[in-house]
Amino acid sequence: QVQLVESGGGLVQAGGSLTLSCAASGRTFSTSSMGWFRQAPGKEREFVAAISWSGAARDYADSVKGRFTISRDNTKNTGYLQMNSLKPEDTAVYYCATRTGGWSTRVLDFGAWGQGTQVTVSS
Repeated sequence: QVQLVESGGGLVQAGGSLTLSCAASGRTFSTSSMGWFRQAPGKEREFVAAISWSGAARDYADSVKGRFTISRDNTKNTGYLQMNSLKPEDTAVYYCATRTGGWSTRVLDFGAWGQGTQVTVSS
């Protein structure tokens, strides 16, 4: 079973940047797809970005495409989300998650989740 711990969240001004990290432990991380999801107050958890086990396949929500970049380093058991040009609507708790099955960007299809890290974008 994979255990995930997010870090790197904080308060940033609109237009600024943050990099989130997802430190993983467990035998299946290197063969698992990894995703980032976020949940704003009063809203459902939503897909942000995902990356395949090899890093060859990546996908992004339309709302973050061109601004966010997902990556992973399997030798370090760590995933990343580089966030640029942040907007107030990006404010949410960001979660890292993994999936051992086929490709998916659905919240329901990811089995292992971190505790989340708060990202607040002010204007």
